[in-house]
Formats: sequence, C-alpha cells, structure tokens
Amino acid sequence: MQTGAIHLEKCLTTPDDPGRAVLEGLVRLVQKLPGSLETLTTLIHGTTLVINTLLEGKGARTALITSEGIRDVLEMRREQRYDKYDLFQQFPPPLAPRHLRFGVPERMHASGRVLKPLVIAAVEQVADDLKAQEVESVAVCLLHSYANPAHERLIREIVTARAPGLLISLSSEVLPEIREYERFSTTVVNAYVQPRVARYLSDLDVRLRSVGFTGEVYLLSSEGGLTSVETARRLPVRIVESGPAGGVIATQHWSREVGVNDFVSFDMGGTTAKVCVVAKGRAALAADYEVARVERFKRGSGIPIQVPTVDLLEVGAGGGSIAHLNRMGLLQVGPESAGANPGPACYGLGSDQPTVTDADLILGYLDQDFFLGGRMRLDRQASVNALERHIGQPSGRAAVEAAWGVFDLVNENMAAAARAYLLERGQDPTSLPIFAYGGAGPVHAYRVARKLGTPALVIPPGTGALSALGFLVAEPAIMVSQTHKVRLSGVDWGSVAYTYEALRKQAVELLPQGFTGTLSMTLGADMRYVGQGYSIEVIFRDVLPGELTAERVTEAFTAAYRAMYGRTYDDSELEFLNLRLRVSLPPPEIPFGPRTAAGQNALKGNRQAYFPEGGGYISCPVYNRYRLAAGQRLEGPAIIEEAESTTVVGQDATVTVHSSGALWVDLKGRG
Repeated sequence: MQTGAIHLEKCLTTPDDPGRAVLEGLVRLVQKLPGSLETLTTLIHGTTLVINTLLEGKGARTALITSEGIRDVLEMRREQRYDKYDLFQQFPPPLAPRHLRFGVPERMHASGRVLKPLVIAAVEQVADDLKAQEVESVAVCLLHSYANPAHERLIREIVTARAPGLLISLSSEVLPEIREYERFSTTVVNAYVQPRVARYLSDLDVRLRSVGFTGEVYLLSSEGGLTSVETARRLPVRIVESGPAGGVIATQHWSREVGVNDFVSFDMGGTTAKVCVVAKGRAALAADYEVARVERFKRGSGIPIQVPTVDLLEVGAGGGSIAHLNRMGLLQVGPESAGANPGPACYGLGSDQPTVTDADLILGYLDQDFFLGGRMRLDRQASVNALERHIGQPSGRAAVEAAWGVFDLVNENMAAAARAYLLERGQDPTSLPIFAYGGAGPVHAYRVARKLGTPALVIPPGTGALSALGFLVAEPAIMVSQTHKVRLSGVDWGSVAYTYEALRKQAVELLPQGFTGTLSMTLGADMRYVGQGYSIEVIFRDVLPGELTAERVTEAFTAAYRAMYGRTYDDSELEFLNLRLRVSLPPPEIPFGPRTAAGQNALKGNRQAYFPEGGGYISCPVYNRYRLAAGQRLEGPAIIEEAESTTVVGQDATVTVHSSGALWVDLKGRG
C-alpha cells in the first residue's frame, strides 16, 4: 500500500570506499521497513566520485591522441593569467602527461572537409606504444572533429583492434563543440575518471545485488536530470556535480508547494556551501565548469569542463571547515576541511582542529546527545579544548568568544560571496527568499539571511537529506549540443532543423529506459554578436525546430542579452555558435503523504544558546520538528531539531509551519 511516507537515513561518508556508505545507508533504511527491499524497484544515486577523483589526482593512467603538431594544447590553455599580478602562478598539471600525448598526421577543415587523410600506420604505432606504456584510458581529440568525426571514429577502431581493453573517449561524442582547449580538457577529464567510475558502478551493482536488490539503478547528472548507469559509465564527466544538483531539484519541488517561483537555494554541508538562483521555478544551467583550482576561488586556475551543470556558486564553508589564525594573527575559516574522517574535534575520531561544527556546538545550537538523531554523541569539551588551544589562547579570547568569531565569520564569508553572485546575475538579494538545507544550512541560514537583508527563509522537510529527496522528483533528462557556426543573415533553416533532429535522436538514445510519458524538447543556442569572442546561451521556449525564424531568434537573443548586460547593439549582426537541445520525460509521480503532525506537543524543553543581541547565553526553547502542526507559529528565538539537521532562528523571526511541512521564517521589515 502506498502511504506517501518519507523515511530518511543518514550516515557518515566513507572516503576510502564510497560504495560502503551507500550500502550501509540502504541496509539501515530497509531494516526500519521490513519487507521493503523485496518490493524496491528503483534506486537513484548521486555521487561525488568524479570530482573527488579529480581533486585527489586518483584517476587512470591517461593518454591523448590528437592531430599532429598540437599535442601541447592542454598546457598552452588559453594563454590567460588568472591573476595578472602573480608572477609565479601555477596551473594544475595536465591529466595526460606530455610523454603520453601523441600527434598523428591528419587534418580536417572547419567545414568538415578532409584536408589530409588519417595516416593509418601512425595510429597503429601509437596503439602499440599505448599498450607498452600500460595506459588505461585514451582521449581522442582531433582538430574540427565536431564538424566531421570520421577520423576520431577510425582511430577508435584501430586502437581497439591493436590494444583491446582500453577505454576510449572521443571528443566528437563527449563535446562536439568549437574551442579546442575546452573540448580537449573535457574529453581528457572524461577519460581520466572513466575507469574508476566504471569500477565503482560495477562494484556498487554487485553489492546491491548481494543484499537482495533486484530493481533498476539511475544516477543524477550535473544538470539535474536522471541518467542511466550505462550513460554514466560512458560519459562520467556529466555526473561531476550530481549530488548538489539533487538539492536544487528538491528546492524547485518544494518551492511549488509553498508558492514561490523566484528564490535562492542555499546548501551548506560538511565541506562547502553552495548557492544557486532559481528563477521562474527553474535553476539556471551553466555550460562551463571548473574543477581542481590551484587558487580555489580564482576562475581560470583550474581544469575547465564544458558540460551542462546547475549554475552553482561554491564557497569553502561547511561544518568541517577548519578555523585558524593566519600569519597576521587574524581569524580565518577554511577552505581546508576536516571532512567526515577525522571530522570536527567533537566527533572524537582523532582530530583536535577546531571547525565550524565545534563552534556551533559550543554556542548551544547543536544538542550533543541528538546528533544524527541521537545515533552519534558529540564531545562538547573536545570542541572547547580545540577552540581554546588554536584560537582562544593565541588571541586572548575565551572559548565562547572564539566560537562566536568562527560562527560569525563563516556566515559573513557566505553572505559576501552570495551577494556578489546574485548581483552578477542581476538579482536583488533583498527581494529573494532563501531555501536553506543541508546538514549545516539551517543552523547558519538565519544569520546569512540577516546579512543579506533577505525577506524570508524556507526550510523544506527532510532538509538534512534534501539532495536525496531531490533525486525522487528529478525528471529523466539530457542536454546535447553541436557546433553550427553561421551568421543569422545566412542561416539555412532546413539545416538548423536537421541538426536539431539529429540531436533529438542522440538525446533519446542517452535517456534512461523504463520511464514513460510525453517527450519534451527545449531548444537553445549559444549566440553572439559577430566579432565577439564569447557567447551567451539563448533559450527558444515553446517552439519546434521547424518553427524557428530570424525574428523569433532575434527577439530571444535580445531579451537574454539585455537581461545579462543591460543593453543591446541593434545595428550589429548576430550569429549562431552551438545549437543545444534538452530532452526530458515527466518526473515520476511521488505521492508524498502528510508531512506535519496533528497537534502534538512539540516543545522538547529549553537549552542555553548564544544570542549576542540577547546579551549572550539565553534560555532558548527547543522544538521537535516532527511534532509541529500545520499552521503553528513560533516566535524566535527558537531551535527546531530533526534527525538530520537543526534550524536556529533569532529573536526577530517568526516561524510558521506550512501545510507542506516546510518552515516559513518571516524576516521582512525587521532590522
């Protein structure tokens, strides 16, 4: 019988063996629900394996086959400096080292015409070298292969025959777009992580079958759509941010429940905080992404990946972020993190470094006996000792002053980064409510909102595991692209329609099987004024490929350009760069049941918590979130606890329980 009930389970990650935590969580969950494993048909998974592999440098031994004379593209990059005043700046080393980068004689014209045929003997020699060098994975990236992939496909045939067992990534399949550096980088990343992802997914399948799971497994892509295991194996670069995307998808769902179309999604976990703008009910997608930055918050210092990704701002601020005094004796929080193991000092797993979670515990915002719903007891004295040793004594502060300094500074860091991010996208921070989630998000969201001048907070149900809930309401979807460079004045609309149809067929093949419903298509394109170096993404809503006209395209481009830059250049000609197509199926129907209690006494008691506007520690009421009834109002200060997270609001806030189970925290008009 379907009840619509939500059952949550959360456990610490296992960085040494990520699949172990997945299995442990599933086993614990089904133990709460006897007989559920036998009827379980679908398991949706999000993983940070790809990005962790890149950050840790634990990918495969990877080679690059490219056109003769350009094997150093990965090191030449764009020849741009991310810091013009740093004479010693560095970049991440190429994932394919120079001795494993091979050029082969061939040349393709940008139109797709063959200028120089591929020399077969040269490819055969490279294949023999790859086998001798014990290479695990190969990226094949030829000039202008987006226009004609014939040579790349021929190289795959030859290498597969001469060196069977090698995994091969073709740039014409990973990213068939103009700009060779971004295309090369993205394809090499795909090749670098592919063997590890393939092993992980195979091992996960064995583990799931060993405990009796017989259903289908799907993954969430970085753009927020469900994808198949096979697609994730072949194109693992598309799941680089699958976990965070789930949280954004979940906030979109709950925003519809509470009737909000425009808001800020704020996710704070153990290592980072992530901010995303949702406009008209849908998060923006970014066509490019960057990982493994040498300078964590300096764009251009990392490895570019050009795949559709939810447009997130990442800040090195999480519960595990380590606090320390810098060389000037000033307090600093992050970006280094204690992670899940050893974690904060209060975990008792061997760390004595003070973290944000330690500060939260000292300030009384967390209950040391109710962490993870009471399954893990925190050591408050260990937090006090860590703050005193590393912050308090060197700076002459008491432990509580040091804790408040850590708490306030990390909130300021997040608010400052969010403000800049919002303003860059033309959004007013004082007009958008914040949807806060993650293990640490609701603890800090009130203070971040006060610094931003936000009118309201929304804390969705299941906030500490919201990314997982987002997986349940995500739609099967995929975005594909193809370079189609042509001036608007010279467009052959039949050719445009043909390209979109080819993209549709490609996307349908990549969609996961097992879902039904009407296929939806959203057309888009990367466009620019002729002569510009960079483009913007333009969406053509509610239009089919055969219905595109110059007038419709110009209107959509003008609106998008004006929204981004505040003006347009009507006397300049437009051109297409890449055509994009997003194909999706309806999301699964999830019959969520009642998410509020029926008027039980929710007050658990009072706890001493630190509120500086109240003079320091005050007696603060603590509520059990699971017992709050729809329509119930709470006046701040208040602490609202659930198993996976804790919500903290100050004296000038009013909390109302929405019928959906979300907490609406009213801050409007309060100074």
